[in-house]
Amino acid sequence: MLRSGRRLSAGGCLLLISGCSGLQSSLDPQGDGARWIADLFWPFLTISVIVWTLVMLALGWSLLHRRAPRPDPLQTDTTNEKRALIVIGSATGFTLAILAVLTTLSFFTGKSLAELGAHAPLTIQVIGHQWWWEVRYQDASPSRIVTTANEIHIPVGEPVRLLLQADDVIHSFWVPVLNGKRDLIPGRQTTLTIEADRVGIYRGQCAEFCGLQHAHMGLFVIAQPRADFDAWRNNETAPAKTPTDPVAQRGQVVFAARGCALCHTVRGTSAGGNYGPDLTHVASRRSIAAATLPMTSAGLSAWIADPQAIKPGSHMPKVDLHGRELTALLTYLEGLK
Repeated sequence: MLRSGRRLSAGGCLLLISGCSGLQSSLDPQGDGARWIADLFWPFLTISVIVWTLVMLALGWSLLHRRAPRPDPLQTDTTNEKRALIVIGSATGFTLAILAVLTTLSFFTGKSLAELGAHAPLTIQVIGHQWWWEVRYQDASPSRIVTTANEIHIPVGEPVRLLLQADDVIHSFWVPVLNGKRDLIPGRQTTLTIEADRVGIYRGQCAEFCGLQHAHMGLFVIAQPRADFDAWRNNETAPAKTPTDPVAQRGQVVFAARGCALCHTVRGTSAGGNYGPDLTHVASRRSIAAATLPMTSAGLSAWIADPQAIKPGSHMPKVDLHGRELTALLTYLEGLK
């Protein structure tokens, strides 16, 4: 039993340590914003533990050394009263000093976070929907404006300014390893700056309960070298390629005839719906349905066949397609890269 208990204790420690790193750990910062927040967290945690320990020690000491009640409640002990006054005054001063230190640390952290995006070369608008993320890359030239969904590509080592807003209810944008949370509020625009130190894929999540599928409203931030980012953006600005495969061509007809084009845009075609995500280059994304399913043939097929079974309550309706229609539509969508 003792050995088993030791193994359990060691396993528990390893579990705790593993929780401090990973795709969604704010204690494993990969950018300046998240690093400043983590640097603020550790002093707060340390001071809180010290204060809690001192309070528990004082409570224990007072319980062990409690005195018998006085026969006369109005009788005072001058020595004890002075001692109590000194203790209370010291504790009050100690508390005020702690508050001053923590407030100062919070102020400078907030100031640094506010200045992070002051000169960001890239601005991206992020709109929260139930339950997916619309991502628009801003540019002075309309031809360079790119709209995608549930993925944010950024150049590594460069601050990126996000303009956040909600289309329906309150959402909260959070990529823990890059920065803190920021609410998206209908009718109001908020801002947040993210920056990644190194190339990688970072997981984000809606952090405000926004309805039935709140837990299935994820996203990915993909940090790339500047050259790779520019190549990705140039590809995204291009219209969809015209399919040459006969099956994919039938799929394009199915896409238009079965109502998909009423909700989705495929640039370069007659499909111009703006109710759902832009699908111009959908097959180049890592996932579908806001990081609910991987972008694979099986995942895409399951989502098209019965989206309500995957994400009940979503605005993607179930469209009854027979086998050949589904195969053709799947082939067409897989070619949108």
